[in-house]
Amino acid sequence: MTKNKILKIVLNMIPVLLMIGFIPVIGNDYYLSLIYIGIIIISFVVRKEKHDLKIFFFGFFVMIISEIIFISTGVEIFIRNSLFGLMPIWLPLLWGYGFVVMKRIIKIIEL
Repeated sequence: MTKNKILKIVLNMIPVLLMIGFIPVIGNDYYLSLIYIGIIIISFVVRKEKHDLKIFFFGFFVMIISEIIFISTGVEIFIRNSLFGLMPIWLPLLWGYGFVVMKRIIKIIEL
């Protein structure tokens, strides 16, 4: 893999790494969700590719369902449970944007 591809991959990962970094710092799930929404909007303004919003909403909703299934089986337990009393409200936002980043990274690798 070339240095250029590695740089593009790292640049695409920065918003997700920033979002993850805020988790232990921002204790209020609603404030954290607002920060995530801001990061996502800024990221889409800086660079938006075809189907990004579709991928985002697919990841958002699929991961809500997946997390509910995991929680119901006892595989996962969240201390922060501001969404449906089960999980943090910011988690689907993180997953949704994570799907977008995965799509972009796959595209970079395939070039």
